Amino acid sequence: MELLEYFDKIDTDKLNISQEIKNNQYAFYHIDKNTTNKPITLLDKYQIAILGVPEERITQNKGTANAPDIIREKFYRLNQSENAHIADLGNLKAGKTLNDTYIALGHIVAELIKLNIIPIIIGGSQDLTYGNFLAYKELEKQINIVNIDSRFDIGYITDDFDENSYIGYIILRHGAHLFNYTNIGYQAYYVNKEEKKLINKLNFDALRLGNIRANLKESEPVFRDADLVSIDISAIKQAEAPAFNDPSANGFYGEEICQLARYAGISDRLSSFGIYNINPKFDVNNQTVNLVAQIIWYFIDGVINRHQDFPVSGLKKYTKYIVNFDSKNQNLIFYRNTNNNRWWMEVPNPKHPQEKKIIACSYRDYKLACEQEIPERWLRNLQKMR
Repeated sequence: MELLEYFDKIDTDKLNISQEIKNNQYAFYHIDKNTTNKPITLLDKYQIAILGVPEERITQNKGTANAPDIIREKFYRLNQSENAHIADLGNLKAGKTLNDTYIALGHIVAELIKLNIIPIIIGGSQDLTYGNFLAYKELEKQINIVNIDSRFDIGYITDDFDENSYIGYIILRHGAHLFNYTNIGYQAYYVNKEEKKLINKLNFDALRLGNIRANLKESEPVFRDADLVSIDISAIKQAEAPAFNDPSANGFYGEEICQLARYAGISDRLSSFGIYNINPKFDVNNQTVNLVAQIIWYFIDGVINRHQDFPVSGLKKYTKYIVNFDSKNQNLIFYRNTNNNRWWMEVPNPKHPQEKKIIACSYRDYKLACEQEIPERWLRNLQKMR
C-alpha cells in the first residue's frame, strides 16, 4: 500500500529480543510487524497501528530519534492483555525537510483514521504533535487536543516554531481547526504569564499537577472529549522517568501516567495518541523506556475495553436529569449511562439555539449544578461557541 512506502521495515535481528520472548506466544512480539520477510500488505483488518518517528531536528534534546526501537524492544516483551488487532508499521522515513516529515505524518494519520485505525506515535520530539494535528486539518475536522505536559507549549506568540511553542503555532495559523486545548499536569514555575493569559482568553483548560493528582478521576471526562492526546515524558517526575535532557523533580508517578493513558484509550472519541521526548542516553537501567512500554500497554488495554458510549451510541438509553436554575431562568440537562456511570451534559449553541453540544462531564459537575453552581466545564464550552 502507498502508506507503507513511507516506512522503513522493522529489522527484528537488530532488536534485543531474547529467545524466551520469541517463544512466548502471548507476547506483543507476535503482533503483525512490517518486516522484509513478512511485510504488511493490508491495513483494514487492524484496530491499532504503531509507528515510530525518529525525528529530532528541531529539538535540543538530541537522542530522542533513538527511542522508537528501544521502546519496541521493551513493548514486545509485554504480554497482550487481550487479542487486539495491532500492526507495527515501522519507523517513518525522515523527510528531506522537517516540514516534509510533518506533512507525511499528517497524511499517514489521516489515512489511518479513515480506516478506523488508531495510530500510536512513538517520537522523536514533541513538535511531532503538530504533524499529528495536520491529519485533522486534512480531514477538515475541528478537534480537541489534550497535552499531558509540565508546560503549555504555547510559548510567546512571536517565538519561532519549536517543541516548546508548537501549540501557539497551531492557535495562530490553524485556530479554526482547534476547538479546545487542555493541558494536564502543568507545573506553574514552567508557565509564563502570557501563556496563562492566552489560555484564559481562549477559554482553554489547564489542570495543574497538584490539583489533578489529588483527584485523578476528574480528568477522565477531559479524555472522553479528546481527539488527539500527546504525552511529553517531562510530565513524569525524574525519579520515575529520567530519560529527558531537562527533567523535573516533580511530576506524575508511573502508575498515574498509566492510568491517564488508559483513560485516553477507553475514550470512544479519541483517534490518535503519541508519546515524545524520550531520550535513551539519559535513561537509567532502561527505567523510562520500560515505563513508556507500559504506558502504551495501558492505552491499548483502554482501547480494547471501550464502552461504545456517546458519540458511538445515542443518548436515548441514558437517564436524563434536568436541573433548574431559578435565578437564571434556565435548565441544565445531564445524561448518565447507568451501565458504567459516565456522565454527559448538554450545552446550547448561542448562535443556533436549536443545536445542542453534548460534552463529557463528571458526577461532580452534576452535583455542582444541583447546588445552583454552573460547572466551569459548561461555561467554557458555552463561551467558545459565542
